[in-house]
Amino acid sequence: MSTDAHHNLQTRKTLFASLLALICIALVYAAFQRDKPWVVPEEVKKLKNPIAPSESTLQAARRIYTDECAQCHGEHGKGDGPEAMMHDPPPSDITDARHMNTVTDGEIFYQISEGRKPMPSFKKRLTEDQRWGLVLLVRSFSAPSASPIQEKKPN
Repeated sequence: MSTDAHHNLQTRKTLFASLLALICIALVYAAFQRDKPWVVPEEVKKLKNPIAPSESTLQAARRIYTDECAQCHGEHGKGDGPEAMMHDPPPSDITDARHMNTVTDGEIFYQISEGRKPMPSFKKRLTEDQRWGLVLLVRSFSAPSASPIQEKKPN
């Protein structure tokens, strides 16, 4: 084997080993990122929803949810939309009252606003009021059905 051929073979082996190592590192990184909790700034966690629950707000939020969220989170928020299986991590089940009771409105607003792969950011796609309306809608998915959100009447 000539020196050039030997050098060429050695270079290809090194490149192959490097590529294989890079793929392994990427897979390990992805596996650890999968179940990583959302990191929400403390001041954002404390935010309260400035939008009063009303039927009109929920209807507007439902339209946005149907257009932007249902394909992954599902029509009723169970994380079972038609595109859900294509994503890793899968979309969360926002009907899970136990989990939803552990997150604040500010956290939900942050998650909608910022997104995290595979979920897109809606900060520039939706107004602040629209995102807060989605927070109300998301909350309604895990609320007991016996207590629907009622429209507040002016005093």
